Amino acid sequence: MKRILILSSMASALRNAWAFSKYHPFLHAEKALVLNNRMNLSMSANGVQEEQEQEIASKSEATAYDGRYDDVLDTTNLRDQLKVAHSIPERTLSSNDVFCNRELRLGSIRGIGFDMDYTLVQYHEPEFGVLAFDGAKEKLVEKYGYPEEVLEFNFDNSRWTRGLIIDTQRGNFLKVDRHKYVRLAYHGLRPLESEERKVIYSKSFNKVMSFTEKSFVDMDTLFQIVDADLFAKIIDLKDKGESELLNSKSYAAIYKDIRASVDLCHRDGVIKDEVARNPSKYIKLDTGMIDMLRRYRDAGVNTFLLTNSLWEYTSVAMNYLYHETEDYDPSRKDEWLQLFDLCIVGSCKPAFMLDPYLNLFRVDTKTGALANTDGLFDIEALNSPEQSGAAAFLFKGKVFQGGNWQHLHALLEIEAGEDVLYVGDHLYSDVLRSKRTLGWRTAMIVPELEKEMEDFRRLAPLEKQIADLRSLREELSSYADLLRRDLNHSTDKKKSEEIVETLEKIALDDAKIKEVCAKMNYDYHMGFHPIWGQMFRAGYQDSRFAYYITNYSCLYTSKASNLGLASTERGFRTIAERTPHDILLSDLKFESNN
Repeated sequence: MKRILILSSMASALRNAWAFSKYHPFLHAEKALVLNNRMNLSMSANGVQEEQEQEIASKSEATAYDGRYDDVLDTTNLRDQLKVAHSIPERTLSSNDVFCNRELRLGSIRGIGFDMDYTLVQYHEPEFGVLAFDGAKEKLVEKYGYPEEVLEFNFDNSRWTRGLIIDTQRGNFLKVDRHKYVRLAYHGLRPLESEERKVIYSKSFNKVMSFTEKSFVDMDTLFQIVDADLFAKIIDLKDKGESELLNSKSYAAIYKDIRASVDLCHRDGVIKDEVARNPSKYIKLDTGMIDMLRRYRDAGVNTFLLTNSLWEYTSVAMNYLYHETEDYDPSRKDEWLQLFDLCIVGSCKPAFMLDPYLNLFRVDTKTGALANTDGLFDIEALNSPEQSGAAAFLFKGKVFQGGNWQHLHALLEIEAGEDVLYVGDHLYSDVLRSKRTLGWRTAMIVPELEKEMEDFRRLAPLEKQIADLRSLREELSSYADLLRRDLNHSTDKKKSEEIVETLEKIALDDAKIKEVCAKMNYDYHMGFHPIWGQMFRAGYQDSRFAYYITNYSCLYTSKASNLGLASTERGFRTIAERTPHDILLSDLKFESNN
């Protein structure tokens, strides 16, 4: 059968195809706002859970049912059979929402775990980043002999965003789309022109780059913004050619020195000692976080803390989050531990998910001293008719350091990875590795999501104009193809000349629309971030960051306390995925000819 798509409907259909991306639930929601204003986006930066719930409740009461499901309920004869579903209030979208990539029912989860840094504990920036930045630059000068000019550098976190790739071999910073195409690149602080970028990352390779080689570093966590800013500034210093030491070092060697210096700051007290002295300056308070943990504990769900931070710092940060002050009653120190069945510090993720031979140590919470355990052997040996070995092992203390996933599963008496939901901010260590290796269900914390949604709402009219122009270009291309087919079959010289003339005009129109559209798209992306643009998109495609969130995080949200707004029986469902031809066929006029 010959199928003809009617051109008069094409622009509308292509707008819908571009608007309703199948790759990303948040992009579903944000792009739907362009075409449909039924959802009233409400942004709330308040972290107090009771106020969040009151806000949601008041909106539910104030927003009347808009009849959007009337047609399907009438067609399926469900209207008279339903008790409530036919008249529920219209849903409002908020930055406190939890978005779903893979269906998940919280009632089936037996253990929910949390990372600490940038998950349960959020930090004030740039104050927190300055600690690592200043400490690292001092170490570079004093320990590695870097030039004194490095000490004059100031931390600028506003320049960076997560989801970038650092090419340590070339000293470049890349924004890559879901198809591994480099859309934007900087060398140090200098932007690379399009042709230079393509020569390096497209035309000089016989296959698509994977960006998984050791020379490429993913900026998966907010901690790495310190590395990026310091690296970029030293690259510019090296390129001036005025430092003998920097001239002798490769970009990769410089990055290695930076990484070692920043790591040392996390170990030698430069960061943790200062945070302990003044936690209110560095740690954000979110009382909804403690309420959320209590809710899961009260519902009988096993909760655990799994963090790479060591006990001393974990205690400082969690005590401040729990008591909301550094001047708490000393007798209540570490009372926050009652919120967890198990606490594992110094976990060395992602090795925790990969190496079955890592030893588990028991932590003395009073002194910080470590004691050896025989791990799984001890747990098994303590089994008795009266209680399980896990319960007996935890009775001696529930704070540990190191170990691996086998210890965690055994102590929580969990057999299947899908019974665990792990909540973290690190795309690789917390989400991708736990999902791919252990089959854990995952929730990604994306603090940047709140601003992304605010910016999208503000820029929605511009995005619609861009979508319209792209649809017009597609329609022009399709029309040009029809004319070329006519030209190929034409025997009339005059008609052929007219077709050629029209095709030339179409080419001019297309070039002009492309030029205007490119400028509008640049303005659109710069409305999100003045250098790197929209975090979840690269050009007209989903960004690599968005691609990995979609594929490896079952859920994602702006902060962990948002999970407390969902009942422990909540079921999360994905938005139906649709291919471009499905979308086109559902919208365009369609004729079928034999």
